[in-house]
Formats: sequence, C-alpha cells, structure tokens
Amino acid sequence: MTIIAGADFGTLSVRVTIMDTRTGATLASASAEYPLERSQTNPLLARQSHADHMEALTRAMRAAVAEAGIDGTQIAAFAADTTGSSVIVVDENLEPLDDYYLWCDHRAHAEAAEITEHARREGLEALDWCGGVYSHEWGYAKLLHFLRHNPGKRDRVAAALEHCDMLAATLCGIKSVADLPRSVCAMGHKWMWGARWGGPPPQDFLSRVDPLFDGVNAKLDGRYGTSLELAGHLGLEWAERLGLAAGIPIPIGAFDAHWDAVGSGCREGDVVNVIGTSTCIIALGDDETKPVAGICGAVPGSVIPGLVGIEAGQSATGDIFEAIARRAGSDVASLCGKLDGYGPGSTGLMRLTWDNGDRTVLVRSDLGGVTLGWDLSHTAADEMHAAIEGMAMHTRIIIDRMGEGGLSFRRVVNAGGIPQKNAILNQIYADVLGCEVHVPSRSPVGVGACIFASLAAGVFGSITEAQAALSPPSRVYRPRAETAGAYQELYGLFRSLYFGFGEGRPLALHEVLPKLRAFRLGSSVH
Repeated sequence: MTIIAGADFGTLSVRVTIMDTRTGATLASASAEYPLERSQTNPLLARQSHADHMEALTRAMRAAVAEAGIDGTQIAAFAADTTGSSVIVVDENLEPLDDYYLWCDHRAHAEAAEITEHARREGLEALDWCGGVYSHEWGYAKLLHFLRHNPGKRDRVAAALEHCDMLAATLCGIKSVADLPRSVCAMGHKWMWGARWGGPPPQDFLSRVDPLFDGVNAKLDGRYGTSLELAGHLGLEWAERLGLAAGIPIPIGAFDAHWDAVGSGCREGDVVNVIGTSTCIIALGDDETKPVAGICGAVPGSVIPGLVGIEAGQSATGDIFEAIARRAGSDVASLCGKLDGYGPGSTGLMRLTWDNGDRTVLVRSDLGGVTLGWDLSHTAADEMHAAIEGMAMHTRIIIDRMGEGGLSFRRVVNAGGIPQKNAILNQIYADVLGCEVHVPSRSPVGVGACIFASLAAGVFGSITEAQAALSPPSRVYRPRAETAGAYQELYGLFRSLYFGFGEGRPLALHEVLPKLRAFRLGSSVH
C-alpha cells in the first residue's frame, strides 16, 4: 500500500485528500478555512495572506491524517493545486511584501487594458494565444498595479509568484529566485510564457508598456516545468509542522481547475466544466491546436504533457447562486429543491450572468448581471432556474467559440464541487448543450493533486494509468429530446442579448420581452 496526499486551495478554504493508490480509496478528506479580505469601498479588491494559507494547510493536513488513522510519515508524496492568477510579490529572501492579489481581485483592469493595447499595436504573438485580450485577472497586470500603488516597496521586489509556486517553494525551503519552481500551467495561461517564443514576452515590450516593468523578466526567473517534474522535496521545518516525513517529493504545482480536470478522468476531446465559486472550462487539444479569439489561453503541457490545454471560464457561478439565495434569506439547496417540474424558459426570465464581469469570450470586467422578464409573481426559485440556464447557455457560447477555432469535442464533464450536489444543474446543462454530460460520482477536487503525487512517488507510469486507478466513475445525464426545440430558441435569444449588450451587435430589443413572456405563458412554439 502506498499512501499519498493532495491539497486543493480554493477561494475560501484548503482541502487535503489522502488516498490509497492500491485500492483507489479516499482514506480521508479534511478542509480548513482562511479569511478573504474584501472592501465595501473598493469592490474590486480581493486579498489573502500567505501565512493564513499555510496555517490552514497545517490544520487540514493534521485533521486528514487523524481521520485516516495513519501516521503522517506513511505519506509517500504530496502535491497541491491553487487558484490563479493569485499573485504575491516577495523580497530577495522570498518573504511576502504584501498579501496575494487573489484571482478574483479585479483592481488591475486599467493595467490589463494597457498591456492589451500595446500588444495589439505591436502584433505580439503571445497575445493571440491569450485569446486576443490580456485579462485584469492575470499576472503582469496585477504586478504592474502593485508597482504603481506601492512605491515604497518597489526597491525590495525580487520576484512575483503564483500561489502554486510560492506554496511549493515554501514547503521545499527554497530561498533563491533562480531556484524557484515555475509552473508552465500558471505562467503559460496567465503570464504569456510560451516555449515557441522563447519564454516570457520580450523585456523591451514590457518596458514600453511602463518603465516600472524594467528588469521584470529577470524577477520571473526559475525552473519552468510541467507537473511531471519535481519542485523539490519537503523541508524539515514544514515536515514537522504538517506531521509528514521530511524529504518526500513535491511536484511542480498547477491551477485547481486544471488538476480537477485530470482528477475527473479527462482525455483528449473532452471539455471539463470545473464548477465552483466560478467556473473554469478546460479542454484538451493536439499539436494542431490554434489560438482562438476570446479564449483565455492555449498552452502546451498545462494540463497533460503532450497535449495542449485550453482554458476559458466564467467569473462567477456558485457565487451568483449564493447571492440569489442570500438575498432571499434562503440557501442554494432549498431553492434548487423547488425546481422540479420547471421547463425550458418557463420562468419567462433570462439571466446574463455577468455579476462579476465576463471572463470568456468578451473579457470585460465592466459588465454587470442582467435579468430580463420580471413580473410581480416571480420568486427567488425562478431567478435560480434562470441563472442556471444562463450559466449553461454562456457555456455553450464558449464551447461554440472553441469549435470555431477548429476544436472538436466528444463529451462534456461537469466537475468541481457543485455538480455532485445539483442534479437539476447537470440536466439543464445536458439539455442546453445538446450532449451527454458526465458527472464524477464523487467530487474530483483533490484527486488531481493525488494523481500527481502518486506519479512523483513513482507508483504509476503515466497519467492515464493513475487516472484509471484513482479517478471516480461518472454518472451520465442525457439531453431530453422534448427540450431541444425550446432550448434552441432560447439559446438564439440569449446569444443575441449576450453579444448585443457585450459587443453592441444589432438586435431587435422590442422582441425580447414578448418572447420571454410567451415562454412564461407557455404559448411559445417549441
């Protein structure tokens, strides 16, 4: 028996999973929360403390070890994924100069726009592989925002790190910028790093964006690699804190959604919706994959080495469901429990789910949520149903855009923490997307980390072999033929509104509300 452990750092908590590689059984799973700093005066701010992350990891690990009833020194390897782009700036000793700019910190929207403008003007190839727009959620924009707003700390900036790389460096006791592990997943998707153009974008380009970027690429030095390579080995200090054996291998980390996709058993030809607080959409392509406008990253090796990882997403999903329930003085489970019997568009509401902006395909942080078709009888459950339909239709827009770029898909997988608890959501996705939706029988959160830990320990010879042993089986939701016509009509209306509000494309606004009312009254021709 070989025991391995993986950690998944989410927006509000870290979950540690311990698995037996011989049986594929989960021996324990424990989580610990950490605070998220928000601001009523600046709703774009979202920060977290590195110390809080590490303290929560300690609590979660010790709780998982106790639940498993094992000695922590039996764990043969450990791996961890994190949110991203969650950026921390450090000094020459790799000590934080401030808190993380969390993935959902949107303060750097002006900086992102400037990077995009310069890159378009100069024809920077790296921007094409980012989908044509550099996002306010990504690394260079956040680092430039830090440099502009912290003049007293500029001379102490030695490096900027993604959370997954900072975590691995901390656990391994790494103290040199040159020795830092750098995740190809993180740096490729969020920092315009690419082997085809020799690494990061040219330094002279970045300096033209802002002279504060002078010398910045030297501060992104380190050992770039995929998650099949080691970040290092667990140092004595953190081995003692976590209750593990010093010297066990730790692979280079990655983003939570990418490893969740691996944990769900993804393979070439899949689209994986990692549905949680937000949604990260992961697809796998071959060497012929080309960049697609509006799709926020195509990076070789970012998910599975040898394939191109394509990333897209929605800036809020579970957050929107929670907000609807909170405003109603209820909870998501209670509202979704009232949705049996709802048909396509039967609420007469259409929900554009831009409550936290649009990540893909518009890449606009300045948008807000829109719900059309209200009348005096609508309930919070009605809004919840419309929000789920809106999420599914937005996902279809993203998948259609990927298809326009030449990608083809055989199946959709709904992974993340929400689908196992929400059958209504999965069925609506199957109906709207018009294809089978596969849902892991248990949450794959943490399983991807355990897969890469098992590979670091030398238990399996390939990712495919590890997936066969550790990934959970799936339940399949099939599209219902009787909903196809209605959802095709609704999707056409949603698409018109999405690009009408989002890009200014012409649409017949005077037709929208009568069409929704017709669905509400059941008189639409389906």
